[in-house]
This record gives sequence, C-alpha cells and structure tokens, in this order.
Amino acid sequence: MKITRRSATLGGLGMLAGGAMGPSAHAEQGAFLGIGEGLEDFWLATDAYIFGYPLVTMEMTRRVITNVADPVGTRAPMGQIIKLRHYPDASFRDVTAPNADTLYTTAFFDVGKEPWVLSIPDMKGRYFLMPMLDGWTSVFQVPGKRTTGTGAQTYAITGPGWKGTLPEGVKEYKSPTSIVWLLGRIYCTGTPEDYAAVHKLQDEFKLVPLSAYGKTYTPPPGKADPSIDMKTAVRDQVNRMDAVAYFTLLCELMKTNPPSAADAPQLARFARIGIVPGQDFDASKLKADFVKRVPEIAFDRIMIQFKINKAIKDEDGWAFTTRTGIYGTDYLMRALITAIGLGANRPQDAVYPTSKVDAQGRKYNGANKYVMRFPKGHLPPVEGFWSLTMYDDKYFFVNNPLNRYSISARQDLKTNPDGSTDLYIQKDSPGKDKESNWLPAPPDEFILMLRMYWPSETDPSIINGTWAIPAAQKLA
Repeated sequence: MKITRRSATLGGLGMLAGGAMGPSAHAEQGAFLGIGEGLEDFWLATDAYIFGYPLVTMEMTRRVITNVADPVGTRAPMGQIIKLRHYPDASFRDVTAPNADTLYTTAFFDVGKEPWVLSIPDMKGRYFLMPMLDGWTSVFQVPGKRTTGTGAQTYAITGPGWKGTLPEGVKEYKSPTSIVWLLGRIYCTGTPEDYAAVHKLQDEFKLVPLSAYGKTYTPPPGKADPSIDMKTAVRDQVNRMDAVAYFTLLCELMKTNPPSAADAPQLARFARIGIVPGQDFDASKLKADFVKRVPEIAFDRIMIQFKINKAIKDEDGWAFTTRTGIYGTDYLMRALITAIGLGANRPQDAVYPTSKVDAQGRKYNGANKYVMRFPKGHLPPVEGFWSLTMYDDKYFFVNNPLNRYSISARQDLKTNPDGSTDLYIQKDSPGKDKESNWLPAPPDEFILMLRMYWPSETDPSIINGTWAIPAAQKLA
C-alpha cells in the first residue's frame, strides 16, 4: 500500500498517545508509517524536528539572503542593511504575500563575536517598527513608534554571553542567540514624494560593529557561495533535508544559538536520539528507517495545526491568530508560523487575518462580485494603519488597470449616507463614483489579507475579541 504524507498524518496524529496501546497496535502503526521497531523514538524524533524547525529555517533563510558580494534588491551580505525602494508589482515573484504598505529595511548580523550598533534617525512622526528576531524566530525587541517613539535612537545588540561597557547614549538589547534578523518596516503611501522621503530616512539608518562605532566604517564585501541554492524556496530546501542532515545542522546551530532555559525538559528527552545542545549530532542513535519519514510526518504535524489548533481563529471566513512573535514552549505554533509566515510580528504590532472563502464558505472567484461593509465607526481599530490586500491563489499581486494591490484609508474612501463604508471586491470597475473603494480582483480564484498594524488593545479590539471582521458577501 502506498502511504502518502497526508494519509500518514491524518491516520498518525491520532496515534500520538501510542504509549497506552498494546504491542499489536504499535506494530500496526509502525507498518502504517513505514517504519520498523521503535515507534516511541520515531514520535520523539518528530518532536525534535518540530522543536528545531525555526532555527534550521532561519539559518537557511540567512544563507540565501546574505549570499551576495554587495547589497542588491532583497539581498545583502551579513551586517549590511537591505533597503527596499519600491513596492513590488504584479510581476514580483521573489516572496509570497508581499505588501504595498511598508518599505522593508532589514539585515542579518551575527552578535556572537561582538555587539552591533543600530542607529535609527529621527523618523519625524512616521509610523515604523524595527522588530529584532533571534535564531528561534522570537521577537526579542521592537523599537518603533509604538514602543520607543519616533525620535533618533541608538541600540547595541549584544550576544548571549557578552559583558562590557557601552558608549554613552547607547541602549543595550540582549539577543538570546548569535543570529539576529532585523526585519524593519517603514510606512509609505507609495507616491513619488513619499518614496523620496522614506528613501532619505532609510539612508540615515546605520548598522556597525561596536568596535567601529563612532568611526568611519566601510563594510567588507560579502562572498557569494556558489554551492548555495538561490532558486529553490527556503521552505522547500528545509523540507527536502533528511533527518540526519537536519539534526546535524540543528546541533551545530545550537552551539551558538542556545535554546532557552524553559526548553530544558524537552531537550532532556531528545538526548535519547542523539540531540544534545553544545554537542555534535550522534546519528548512531537514530534508526535508519526514520531518516526519510521523520521530516515528512513532522511537517504534516506542523501544517495540520491549521485545522486543530484552537489558537487559530476562523470567523466568517477569516483565519488568524494572536499567538505570534513570542512563543514560549508552544513549539507547534512556533513551527507553523515559521512555515507560513516567517518573521511574523508580535500581535501588539500586527495581526494578519487571511480569507479564502466568502460569508457562505465558498472560495472567492473573480467571476463574482463581493462587498465588505464596515458599519459606521467599525473600520479596523488600529493606532498604526490597516489595509486589505488582494492576492491570486498563489499569494502574488494581481495585475489590474489601477495598479492597486491593496486598499486602505489612504484611498480617501467614500462612506454611505448611513456612515458605513463598502469595499467593492471584483474584477471590473464598480463605476467611476465608486472606484475609490474598489479592490480589483483577478478573473479566477483569489485570497484576501487584512493587515492591521498596531491594533487597538482596548475595546473594540481584534486582540481581545471585541471587534469582528465583516464577512465578504457575494452579491446576487
């Protein structure tokens, strides 16, 4: 019998309590999953895979993004800032679910040997945020308008074991790991004038090693490694690794990117299959018939969280979670967000409800017309900004006559006589008088994403559940 990844998951996830089963049941499960003896160790290995998924994915992402000699487009060497200058158009295919609201200002750097100093210019009241992610994808600090204001500010990001004295006026941010990903976003309306204003701000950001702070500093050129796959999506590169390669890399990474103290009970279990922090992976402790099956089953355990995790809400066709950015010991949620939205913010900074179906649970299709009606005073409650973005069924922008990929308050939305606001979601124009409220759709299936930056934390609020997203209604 051919066991597919999906069938094995759906049948196997119900077997996780296998310790309570008899020998015959264990044998049946092992045969179903395509393994021999040692079912408990097999599930333990899938736990270890899920635990390490963020760190391995972060490292593979770092390798691809920094594998250039000089900054170009969406890539730059370690320790150099990537400054995206324009919003992508419908031809853009580098990453899925791009946005047309903020210009990314990002960098990977290593604080294992010495701290790095980030200087943020006076942002002149503009909305921005500079989340810093550790190697395990947790957002450990978020300087920005919400947290630290928009004045000029300077931070030294220090490594796990660093102790020392910082220059006056430099605030320390302690990173739990050597790997740090600065994933900054700056709001921009997209007009030529506003592009120029944001570009000027981007050019005033500085990132230097502590030893060069206050001095003239020219970053060394990067070195492109031809052996790194620059075409295959990072998630696919991770998923095709067998368990030995995966755990070998995980153990190597944990030497400089230590797990948290709260992870100790979980790690104590993994020693039985050769995974010990600070040591090389002992492949002799992993059964040979686990090598291919562990990644397959573990990844399905991650993705099935969409259907079974109660922290993922599904309301009127909109799916979202407010458990992002800081995960504690929720390893499954941490792995899921890594797989579908690497670099997600804390919910206090952004929530991203996504919808593939209308109010009746039917897939969106451009052959139909839809309307989202926000009652008076019921537009998304945010302190930053909100937008509704249109994607095709592969999460890319949709070509349209307005070159409009998202809709928000900056379109000067018109209201109805009763104070409500309608957003028209359809392929063809709803008429010149309604085009300010039109989000163009493709002729076939599409996906909607509502971005809510700095969502309100008081009523009404999507975070505490007192504000609900209106369903997209199909028009007759």
